[in-house]
Amino acid sequence: MKRTSALELQETLPKPAVSRVLTVLEEPELLEIERMWPGGFTSRQIIDVFESRGVRFSEATLRKYVQLGLLPRSVRIGRKGKNMGSLGIYPLNVVRRVNVVKKMMADNLTIEEIQRAFVRFKDDIDAVELGLRELISGFEREARDANLPTGRRQSLEKEIQEARKAASDLVRRIADLEHRLSMPEEDSGAAVGGGADLF
Repeated sequence: MKRTSALELQETLPKPAVSRVLTVLEEPELLEIERMWPGGFTSRQIIDVFESRGVRFSEATLRKYVQLGLLPRSVRIGRKGKNMGSLGIYPLNVVRRVNVVKKMMADNLTIEEIQRAFVRFKDDIDAVELGLRELISGFEREARDANLPTGRRQSLEKEIQEARKAASDLVRRIADLEHRLSMPEEDSGAAVGGGADLF
């Protein structure tokens, strides 16, 4: 059976849709999004984050990603007030995960390859990344709020920025290592569907 890549399937779509499919969010955008919603996201907020930036994403796609194990399930959080019900909240890392899936689809990975990449170490990598981000943000707050001489504060701020870059590089290297461990060296030809099936 011939392996159909996401790119081949995308070529059958109208041209404006193709360019939107391949668009992914960059790190500064992800950091800003996480600052805006530190407590997590509703499904509507996740969809709005991507659609407002020109990336095709729907409620059905979100549900499919959850069913395939690419995203964690939402947690029901009760609303304040009588008869207000509850709200499904997805964890902070869900936007990053959707972004990674979109990048993998753009790299022509099949559904099976994408799932395999998420199964092994993704939660651990996400936890390390979140922990490093929170730690460095704590350092930044402490340096900003501390009553330090200007020269010392500037020196600390510079070191914190270097630590942030080193942490980002470390997470990227770990994710790359995990990706290489998860991907088969040779194509077995047994793949059933392309990443575009995730739409």
